[in-house]
Amino acid sequence: MDKKQSNKGALLGAAFLMATSAIGPGFLTQTAKFTGDYQASFGFVILISILLSVIVQLNVWRVLCVTGLRGQDVANKLLPGLGYVVAALVVLGGLVFNIGNVGGAALGFNTLVGIPVEAGCILAGAISIVVFLMKNAMNAMDTITKILGGIMIVVIFVVIIIVNPPVGQALKETFLPSTGYTKLFPAILTLLGGTVGGYITFSGAHRLIDAGITGKENLKEINKSSVMGMLIASIVRVFLFLAVLGVVVKGVVLNPDNPAADAFKQGAGEIGYRFFGLVLLCAAVSSIIGAAYTSVSFLKTFSKTIQKNEKWVITGFIALSTLIMTVIGKPATLMVLAGALNGLILPITLGVCLLASQKKRIVGEDYRHPVWLLVLGVVVVVLSAYLGITSLSGLSQLFA
Repeated sequence: MDKKQSNKGALLGAAFLMATSAIGPGFLTQTAKFTGDYQASFGFVILISILLSVIVQLNVWRVLCVTGLRGQDVANKLLPGLGYVVAALVVLGGLVFNIGNVGGAALGFNTLVGIPVEAGCILAGAISIVVFLMKNAMNAMDTITKILGGIMIVVIFVVIIIVNPPVGQALKETFLPSTGYTKLFPAILTLLGGTVGGYITFSGAHRLIDAGITGKENLKEINKSSVMGMLIASIVRVFLFLAVLGVVVKGVVLNPDNPAADAFKQGAGEIGYRFFGLVLLCAAVSSIIGAAYTSVSFLKTFSKTIQKNEKWVITGFIALSTLIMTVIGKPATLMVLAGALNGLILPITLGVCLLASQKKRIVGEDYRHPVWLLVLGVVVVVLSAYLGITSLSGLSQLFA
């Protein structure tokens, strides 16, 4: 395979890695719940969160890939020691969410083919580990995330056809929501954190750095890859929104314990329920892969041992997530902590990248960061900081 073809595969792989990292069990539940709450007006929430997420991704991917430095190294160059704090937050958040991803995959297996949850946890962990034990693990990761992402899009589209949602109403309320703009603000912030919070922001950029696609000369391709990643995640979000909307507009009240599964079952019967199991399984396994890869990428520049044995450290990360999920069960308390951590990570990491973009000693003498991207990035930092501070209130539940 020539270099141009190899780069093309890595660019597409990075886009799918970012997208499928975002599309985890929480993403499915979040989208279904908000569609039930706001119905067609949720289209506006999706639109604004997509625009904000693109701003985050373009800022982060440009700075990281121009410098060729991963998130923790950019942070350490900006302020010595800050990179260790960022890495600790990302890895801890990634581990806890990965425990949830393993649980989600187990539920997917259970819904799809009736495998007991404990066995499903072990099977999900084993499948994810096999990807990283393959001879060319990076190519295998790119391929599996593309396949899983494609399956999710096709399956949800079939459900859309079955439930026949009011597309015209959804389109109208995407720009003129009947719910009112102010009531939708909290949902916009929640979606922003769920789409580009924590490790998700860095997954694709770190993949491109590993593939050697860095430097100012590759900016055009880097930008395209980052936007493509957001578009893939957005297609899944929009399709899922339409699939659930086709159910809730008929007056169905979704089960709050599992709104996405209930929507598929109410809309398409038993086959819809099985379809949801398949979507959940694909979403969870791809997120396990993305979370493990990205979390370990935050550690490998600190230790030559980790760098040399990267695939074994990733394997250990997945095995630990699987073990905790199998032994403890639903880690509800840990998920509250992880939510609070991820809420704090986005404004810190985006803020670091924005400051770094103005430092010639980091980005180089000939790089000019677009002013419009910088200004919009600052707006997102303020909004996500508000989200982060709000999410801290969840920590009180840990000590209740």
